[in-house]
Amino acid sequence: MPRKPEPPRDLREACIAEALAVIERDGVEALSLREVARRLGVSHQAPYKHYPSRDHLLAEVVRRAFAAFAAHLDARPRAKDPFEDLHAMGRAYLDYALRHPLQYRLMFGTPLPDAEAHPDMMLDGRHAFGLLKSAIAALDEARPEPARPADPRQDALLVWSMLHGLASIGQCSALQTLRLPRAVMTAMHAHAMARMEEGLRAALPAARATRGRRT
Repeated sequence: MPRKPEPPRDLREACIAEALAVIERDGVEALSLREVARRLGVSHQAPYKHYPSRDHLLAEVVRRAFAAFAAHLDARPRAKDPFEDLHAMGRAYLDYALRHPLQYRLMFGTPLPDAEAHPDMMLDGRHAFGLLKSAIAALDEARPEPARPADPRQDALLVWSMLHGLASIGQCSALQTLRLPRAVMTAMHAHAMARMEEGLRAALPAARATRGRRT
């Protein structure tokens, strides 16, 4: 008769680790407090001491993923040139997605618990977006006579969308389906960021011209 596993000393942390294991093996749909308890060898009621519901547990898993993601972006090597710094942030973004594919999918590819019911879940997600928005703002500040967009979040969302697309393609079977060499994907980040830089630089004189016509 197999021995029951020893109860974890830190049940709160054990639930987080086991939740990730369940999601990685069977998908987020399979996550339940009962399944986590079964895998940990504790009573079905034990996880409820720390997580009132399955959504509370999932929200904490997602919160921690966003916290690690934001910290990874914030820890990037800084560059004085704002475009180089934006490139560094892009590399950090894709590096996190590559190193932590499960957490990345949880953040951006999973139906999340209600944010109003779990207000802490997206705090670090907003911080991560704020880091990108600050990097975009630095581009404007470095320009002579900056022509700033009406809402700087637009450029931040544009860059985020491009990075998310690259990260998502890297995690699916598209490369095999399209029969693209791995070298193409490896070089894609530098190519995409160079194209993005061209667009951001080109927008400056156009914005100035528009502003001049309005005055």
